[in-house]
Amino acid sequence: MHLTPREHERLLLAAGADLARRRLARGARLGAPDAVALVCDEICELAWDGVPYEEVVSRARKVVSPGQLVDGVASAVPALQVEALFPHGSVLVHVDAPFGEPPLEGPGSVRTGHGGVELAPGRERATALLRNTGELPIWVSSHVPLDQLNPAVQVEVPGEGRFRLDVPAGTALRVEPGAERQVEVVRIGGGA
Repeated sequence: MHLTPREHERLLLAAGADLARRRLARGARLGAPDAVALVCDEICELAWDGVPYEEVVSRARKVVSPGQLVDGVASAVPALQVEALFPHGSVLVHVDAPFGEPPLEGPGSVRTGHGGVELAPGRERATALLRNTGELPIWVSSHVPLDQLNPAVQVEVPGEGRFRLDVPAGTALRVEPGAERQVEVVRIGGGA
C-alpha cells in the first residue's frame, strides 16, 4: 500500500491514540506522547465530521483530564497543534492548555511580562490582496506560504519573496467565492 507522508502521519497518530485509549481502559495514566496523540486524533475526527473550529478547540480540552496523566505532563505540554482536515480544507488547530491549566511555577515554567508580544519582529510586512476565483469558500491558514495556496486563490503581493498571513499561529481566515480580501502579510524567514 502506498501512503502519502500526510496519510502516514495520520495513521501513526491514530495508532498512538489507540494505545492511549487502551491504557485509559485499564486505568493506567498517560504520558505526554500518548496523551497528545489522543487529543490530536479527536481533533482530527471532529474536524472530519465538520464540527466548527471553536467547538473543536473547546472539546479538545475535555478529552483527557489532569487526573489521567502522569505527573508533569500538563506542564510539559502547555499547548498543542495539529493540522486537521475540515470539509472546507486543512486548518492548523491550536489548543492552549489541552490538559487544564499547568501550574504557574515548576520545572519548565515560563513567566511572561505584561503587555503584548510582537509577532515576527523585524520582518518585512505588506498588504496583499486575496481573490477567490472558485465556487467554494477557501480558508487560508496562518502558517501556509501564500505561494502554496489553493490555485483558486489569486494572490497579489507587492515586491518579491515569500509571505504568509500576519496573524497568530493556529488562526485562519475565510475568503468567500468571488470575494476579494485585503490582508496583512509578513515575509517568511529572515529579517527585513
